[in-house]
Amino acid sequence: MNTIPRSLAVAVLPLALAACGTPGPTASGSPPTNALGVPAAIAVPSGNRLAMTLKGSGIQNYECRTKSDTPGGYDWVLVAPEAALKDRNDALVGRHYGGPTWEYGDGSKVTGRILSTTPSPVAGNLPWVLLQGMADAKPGEFAGVTYIQRTNTSGGTAPSDSCVASAIGTRKAVRYTADYSFFKG
Repeated sequence: MNTIPRSLAVAVLPLALAACGTPGPTASGSPPTNALGVPAAIAVPSGNRLAMTLKGSGIQNYECRTKSDTPGGYDWVLVAPEAALKDRNDALVGRHYGGPTWEYGDGSKVTGRILSTTPSPVAGNLPWVLLQGMADAKPGEFAGVTYIQRTNTSGGTAPSDSCVASAIGTRKAVRYTADYSFFKG
């Protein structure tokens, strides 16, 4: 039987417990994170367990529109994502589309409502997001999903092209990837 000497366990335990807390801002200015390395702003409430993490790969669709709150202003507005969802073995298991909705290959679905966001640690990438999950009644992998986290984003931000009056209605697709973690209560 392999055991840890009591003196070593006593010395290491406080360090391990301290790592579970939420530290303050780091010297680099990045947001505080929890023990899983996720910013506290998008942490999933306790009592929820990670059910699965899927890799989303696809596009974010934007449209040039008039700003309703700024006369004479124009901006790129997110219309909907279109992404394939793959498991850790790179097998296609579902899709992600407008709603926002995630649909598993077994037909189960979950729709999300944004609760909080935090900037991606890498400039130019979509923000990281915490969404409250509203699963449909159909049994399957997404049944009972309570929260969804979008992390590890790459790309996907609004086009850098000018959105001006002559471009109203123009659509642009921007490539992105992200990890979607699904939690159940």
